Amino acid sequence: MFEKFVVAVDLSDDSLALMGCVERFKAYGAKKCLLIQYRTIEEVIDYTRGQSNVPLQKYEDAFADNKKKLMEAGFEVETRVLAGYPAGEIEKVAASEGYSLIVTGARKRSSSGDVYFSTLANDLMHSVSMPLLIMRTRRDDKIEEDGKVVIDGCQVADHLLYPTDFSENADVAFSKVLEIAPGNARKVTLLHVQDAAKISPHLDERVEEFNRIDKARLEGMKKLLQDRGNIEVDVVVKYGSPAVEIIKTVEEKGIPLVVMGSQGRGYVKEFFLGSVSSKVAIKAPCSVLLIPTKR
Repeated sequence: MFEKFVVAVDLSDDSLALMGCVERFKAYGAKKCLLIQYRTIEEVIDYTRGQSNVPLQKYEDAFADNKKKLMEAGFEVETRVLAGYPAGEIEKVAASEGYSLIVTGARKRSSSGDVYFSTLANDLMHSVSMPLLIMRTRRDDKIEEDGKVVIDGCQVADHLLYPTDFSENADVAFSKVLEIAPGNARKVTLLHVQDAAKISPHLDERVEEFNRIDKARLEGMKKLLQDRGNIEVDVVVKYGSPAVEIIKTVEEKGIPLVVMGSQGRGYVKEFFLGSVSSKVAIKAPCSVLLIPTKR
């Protein structure tokens, strides 16, 4: 499934939390991990001049500590440091060395404490052509253990949401759901959103017909999943804006992971990332696994 994967982190506490989650990937059959620490050109210059307010040693120590813990857990681990604009370099390394998944954090905090979508995640999302997991560790899941703070927000497989527009690329993403869910997921929610912008006003009278057809499609997917294992599967058909309804479903059901294709029906081939995928990856309160079109 994802036997070899890359974890790309920047200099942030959210990245420290992300590294603490890596051991969970053993559930996916992971054996080898490449930890890549990314530093912007500005950070490199500031460190060189002694002007940085970021305690670099803190992140270097955490990097080394996580490598040690992963090796003790049975992983084969390598570490590298990249500076500058790393998205293309990360994918080049991953592809040339046989890695099948890139993992990165979704959030970064400014010096004032504001949270925004990570530049590294955004760059990777728009450039890589292999599966990309954008993780949001749930920082409200902190617990105290032996006097240390432990992040226990790493669960990404207990309940999966698979939104589909029934495009070819959505089918590719569903093949990953079929791989991931058995033995890992307790529940899968299959979702199709009737796109109001495409239906209204000229096809409003056919919404019920579309719902019947698309629910039958989802029921077929449900059977495929349940044939693979003992998995609870919900089938949901909604009407509205696809990105908005996907995020609402995540919030309503407390879903930790969305698995979706990164290019949908109706987008020309030159656009690698569909707007729905982009909006969900940026705005969803959970982790998002993007499965790109096979090009």
